Amino acid sequence: MTEYTDTLQVTGIRCERCVNRLALALEGHEGLLAANANLMGRVILTWDEDVTDRDALVAAMARGGFHLRED
Repeated sequence: MTEYTDTLQVTGIRCERCVNRLALALEGHEGLLAANANLMGRVILTWDEDVTDRDALVAAMARGGFHLRED
């Protein structure tokens, strides 16, 4: 197992319900080991690189309405 952790800034998080929607967007994603989000749009993801990758996780978040911040 190759474990990776990355911190992302995303748009679309404005309240606790948004954080819950993000959790639902990532729920059941094979290879995702941990996810933590705050109300400032900071998301910390840990995953098994042998099973999934950052792009797949970003795509799952995008399907839920959360996109990488382009600052």
